[in-house]
Amino acid sequence: MKFKITETVLRDANQSLMATRMSIKDFEGILEEMNKAGYYSVECWGGATFDSCLRYLGEDPWERLRIIRKKMPDCKLQMLLRGQNILGYHHYSDDTVRRFVRCAIKNGIDIIRIFDALNDMRNIKTAVDECLKCKGHAQGTICYTLSPIDNIEKYVKTGKEIEAMGCNSLCIKDMAGIMSPKECYDLVKALTDNIKIPVFVHTHSTTGLGYMTYLKAAEAGAAGIDCATSCFSGGTSQPTTESMVYTLTQMGYDCGVKYDELKKINDFFVPVAKKYMENGTFDPYVLSVKVDALNYQIPGGMLSNLVSQLKAQNAIDRLDEVLAETPKVRKDLGYPPLVTPMSQMVGVQATVNVLMGERYKSIGKEVKAYIRGEYGRAPGKINEELKKKVLGDEKVIEGRYAETIEPEYEKAKKYLGSKAKSEEDVLSYIAFPQNAEKFFDEREMKSALVATYSIREA
Repeated sequence: MKFKITETVLRDANQSLMATRMSIKDFEGILEEMNKAGYYSVECWGGATFDSCLRYLGEDPWERLRIIRKKMPDCKLQMLLRGQNILGYHHYSDDTVRRFVRCAIKNGIDIIRIFDALNDMRNIKTAVDECLKCKGHAQGTICYTLSPIDNIEKYVKTGKEIEAMGCNSLCIKDMAGIMSPKECYDLVKALTDNIKIPVFVHTHSTTGLGYMTYLKAAEAGAAGIDCATSCFSGGTSQPTTESMVYTLTQMGYDCGVKYDELKKINDFFVPVAKKYMENGTFDPYVLSVKVDALNYQIPGGMLSNLVSQLKAQNAIDRLDEVLAETPKVRKDLGYPPLVTPMSQMVGVQATVNVLMGERYKSIGKEVKAYIRGEYGRAPGKINEELKKKVLGDEKVIEGRYAETIEPEYEKAKKYLGSKAKSEEDVLSYIAFPQNAEKFFDEREMKSALVATYSIREA
């Protein structure tokens, strides 16, 4: 029986363990081996990689993708897209979403996993439609969460919506590793009984359930799973690629992966992981099992960011308080799934509540926008006092907010002028204006220095 393995070390694994600080120089040397490994796909782009490239690494995220594509011509490249949020933290116009999807596929992406942080499927339709028009593989996503308002019937209904949109496959995205083996089996079985497209499962090892959950996913008829090479696996990352392939193969599944290549790949990444552990970027804290996450439901990337933020404010000793406050904020906001950008919004608000010593003394602008309805329909009922504090007499937006947004592209292109060398540059600016503009300025400076040096050499 064929079973598909997606490798996450280039994106979600390092995002979950060390806030996406791995540069292209860290892994460029192993890409040709990864190309030969036999993975179904390699998740290498999207999520927080785009922001991190511009903000912290001084890299052009588009060039990063092109390098990966060149060195991995035979492997399917996969990305994570936040629906109408693209890779940012608020909604963009349909025109921008379509342009971004087109450019992603043009630069090398094969599979786009598309989700909405509220499971509001209105917010993924545009991206799905454009992906299909560009002959890409559109993977619609259910963000898995536990709450009084979420159940199998609701997820099956969402799965049917995803199939009706024309998606090529569906992913159950368990961001916090909270889906138990039984819950996974029951959900995968319910979906495969009701829809015809393949069902993939994504989880994390945060709570220690991940390996068992993946085995039950396979038994229930899932088409594939996401794993991470061993030195970047476990904890808030995914279960280990080598271990899952070894086990599934013994059980009669054909994962299509060459085991000897997996060893070469992990051997390459061991010193990379060691380097980041030694400089403090990769905190071993995130590798331990956190059963409390079954209550807090905090995803790996969110946890590593919380640790990073509290360290920066010399308040890491208050992490447990922030973790305890997080589900309370989530309840107040109507039980949104804790996935980007909602995870950041809930996490930041919980941190502010704790550090200020008073709940909602200060409310983030993104949380206010969410309460107004700018991110889509809240899954459940928002706390009435909090809603009144934010909205006053203003009404919640009922329609699809993206339809009210004017196209951003031409205005951004005109503003950037000669700084933008391509359509991709303009899209980088639209997604992350300050960081992209800083990157363009530094790029110009480097180019000028190289030109000056060349003239002197001549």
